Amino acid sequence: MAEYHYDVVIIGAGPAGEGAAMNAAKKGKKVAVVEDKKMVGGNCTHWGTIPSKALRHAVKQIIQFNTNPMFREIGEPRWFSFPQVLKSAEKVIAKQVKLRTEFYGRNRVSVYTGKAQFVDSHTLDVMQGAQANIRLHADEFVVATGSSPWRPPGIDFNHPRIYDSDTILNLEHTPRTIIIYGAGVIGCEYASIFSGLGVKVDLIHPGDRLLNFLDDEISDALSYHLRDKGALIRHSEQFSSVEVSDRHVTMTMVSGKKVKADAFMWAAGRSGNTADLGLETVGLEPNSRGHIEVDGEYRTAVPHVYAIGDVIGWPALASAAYDQGRAAAAVISSPEEFRFVNEVPTGIYTIPEISSVGKNERELTEEKIPYEVGQAFFKNIARAQITGEGVGMLKILFHRQTLELLGIHCFGDQAAEIVHIGQAIMNQKGEGNTLRYFVNTTFNYPTMAEAYRVAALNGLNRL
Repeated sequence: MAEYHYDVVIIGAGPAGEGAAMNAAKKGKKVAVVEDKKMVGGNCTHWGTIPSKALRHAVKQIIQFNTNPMFREIGEPRWFSFPQVLKSAEKVIAKQVKLRTEFYGRNRVSVYTGKAQFVDSHTLDVMQGAQANIRLHADEFVVATGSSPWRPPGIDFNHPRIYDSDTILNLEHTPRTIIIYGAGVIGCEYASIFSGLGVKVDLIHPGDRLLNFLDDEISDALSYHLRDKGALIRHSEQFSSVEVSDRHVTMTMVSGKKVKADAFMWAAGRSGNTADLGLETVGLEPNSRGHIEVDGEYRTAVPHVYAIGDVIGWPALASAAYDQGRAAAAVISSPEEFRFVNEVPTGIYTIPEISSVGKNERELTEEKIPYEVGQAFFKNIARAQITGEGVGMLKILFHRQTLELLGIHCFGDQAAEIVHIGQAIMNQKGEGNTLRYFVNTTFNYPTMAEAYRVAALNGLNRL
């Protein structure tokens, strides 16, 4: 068996592992990465963020074509199958893999393909099936294995009509109807995608409102637009069982209701990828969802073993995972550069998309913080009128006395881009965080950024 020694060994080549590997390598550490898939990029590149957002973009383009009167002169509305739309996503995946593979080569990070398994607290084997050909020794380890869809017992996920957020990307036909159980971020995004393709969606949700961590007004807007696209949303319904045949799927709820469709997608939760890592040999035990507990510096209970990304749970976002990776590498190689990743904007790629950062109205009310609201509706923004993207709004929450920004909430086209302007001002120290920035700064015109000036003036007028 070949044996190698490194300063840092990272398990997983997704965003978290990549962030840790690149930062540690640039700080002069000898770094290796173990990845159980043939290509780098992790779930983010191959099954999650990248393909689903590329898929969503393609569907959005189809909707624009089919609803824009200008294109009616060219011909009738076009219908596209799900596999056709998936092809555009596959092109993006290939580009991402090529780019990220070059990162590892350029920074001289060794990449080993196989399943990592701890032998002791400073050693792991790279498994090829049941065999180990390579043994790696290291001073520090970083677990960045990501997460997978949680699969409850009693559902046959091998059946061709039953899917989760990974296997849905293997769908080889376009169902006429689909049941999506779980209206979290993933469930709502796929409900938007399928509704946009003309598929009748039953979105079943155990809670009493969609994405209840969002501002209430934004959550209500999402519900309206999903229903407007033909989705049927059923709140406060718990899953009981699912029966599947060659012709259809029937889901039964605890309330006794039954829903029938061509396909069924389970989108209720994810679990950390910690099985078969041999964590027990180093004294670590994940929780019931496979998550590893860490401290404020991403250390596990074993001081030289770190964990980052989806495998530690919240916020389970690719953006945060990459920064957590850089942060863990900073603890190892340059502690003065460490920052704990907690100010994370929410980006939800429904149609229209949603993004927010900071507190929402419900939280501010509960905390008895005197706030006011500034609003800008996209239908009144010149750039949105030009692009035909008039659906949506920007909402700024700010302190009534100090004018300090407390929350930015955006719903509509480019929301995930627009929110960063507000985030940048919110992060300014002292008097730099002020609503007056948007009034005293000249924005390009016409732009979506102009919504900040409109919302700021609207808020000041309320005072």
